[in-house]
Amino acid sequence: MELKKLKARLSTAVRGHKLLKDKSDEMVRRFTVLLREDKRLRDEVEDDLAAALKQFALAGALTPAYVQETAFSMPAARVEADCATESVMGVDVPKIALTQTTSAALPYAFSEITSEADDSVRMVSALLPKLLRLAEIEKAVRLLSYEIERNKRRVNALEYVMIPQLEETIKYIRNKLDENERAAIVRLMKVNGA
Repeated sequence: MELKKLKARLSTAVRGHKLLKDKSDEMVRRFTVLLREDKRLRDEVEDDLAAALKQFALAGALTPAYVQETAFSMPAARVEADCATESVMGVDVPKIALTQTTSAALPYAFSEITSEADDSVRMVSALLPKLLRLAEIEKAVRLLSYEIERNKRRVNALEYVMIPQLEETIKYIRNKLDENERAAIVRLMKVNGA
């Protein structure tokens, strides 16, 4: 009875090991896809941000600071972010939907501010969705990496601890049963021969 139970547990452990291994491989594949996307988006955001900061620096050099503060103290756009989650291989990763409404006119007079400041404001406005997407991807990468590590520990525990222990126990029980069977045959032979 115990041998039958152990064989069933071994079969389940082997099947579970295969499923966890497949899940791990798929998570690693998706992780690398997200990592490539993260790298591409990060480079793009850094380039755009450098260009926007260069424009702001140029605008700051051409416009007095108090005029800039007055011009940029009023928001030119309204931004709403709807946060939700989606499941990637059983891991809940964030999904952010951005709703951005911009007014037709900028909240300052064009005579007070240079065109470089206008360009920099437009650049930063265009950069916001990319920044949110980058944050979303980086959080997904971090969560997937934690889950990959947990799954790897489970796979290793099955592969190197549980399955070998079950196989060893099954082997021991089989040997004991075979030994008992041989002892019974020897007893029968002695009884029949006497």
